[in-house]
Amino acid sequence: MLLDVDHLDVHYGRAKALHDINLWVGEGELVCLVGRNGAGKTTLLKTIGGFLKPSKGSILFRETKIDGWPPEKVALKGIRYVFQDKRVFGELTVRDHIELAAFPTTVRDHIELAAFPTEEKIDRAIERLIGIHPKMEKLLNSKAKGLSGGERQILLIGRALIGNPQLLLIDEPTEGLAAIIISEIAHILSEMKSKISMIVVEQNLSIVASLADRIYVLKEGAIFREIADKALIKQPTLYESDL
Repeated sequence: MLLDVDHLDVHYGRAKALHDINLWVGEGELVCLVGRNGAGKTTLLKTIGGFLKPSKGSILFRETKIDGWPPEKVALKGIRYVFQDKRVFGELTVRDHIELAAFPTTVRDHIELAAFPTEEKIDRAIERLIGIHPKMEKLLNSKAKGLSGGERQILLIGRALIGNPQLLLIDEPTEGLAAIIISEIAHILSEMKSKISMIVVEQNLSIVASLADRIYVLKEGAIFREIADKALIKQPTLYESDL
């Protein structure tokens, strides 16, 4: 087991946002979180990623207890977060984004000079981005502010892959995108399956049906149902009423 979330509670002030969450992710598995807005999906991702601290429960990643760790330490451990808002540095080029992401992120820990990225490491990172979406090669010197929503999403996924993380947390990757771009994002995620584990928050149930190995349905901050039956996953009309 790669990730094990056990009896997790999260509060915003006095309000409980997540109630007794139990969730696990295996090696090479793509797990989808589904549910209505406000169900707690993003809160759960942010807690795993270190952006929120749980009030109860534990998060084990490769048998190391990481709940309460700051996000930069979680990232260095091998978990990367792809945010929902598709936010980029508009004045920087695609290449600049990759170079920045190749630098180790830490505040407290000493980093040896050898840990900093060489040109070779940066070139490999750029090759990986192009590998998941060849069209990005022509955009390497383009400013990020000129990218489409789909291109920004691909850049953010490619950037998150730098450093060979073991788990990606991806929040609403197809939100607000045109149908043809949604198909491209789905294809990219499908190609990444088995090479890296993923937890994906997704509202588009046809995408969920095509990608998910397992599904957790969230309602009002709690897990309402876990779906592991592959035949059932591929028929979203049978669980759409759970949302």
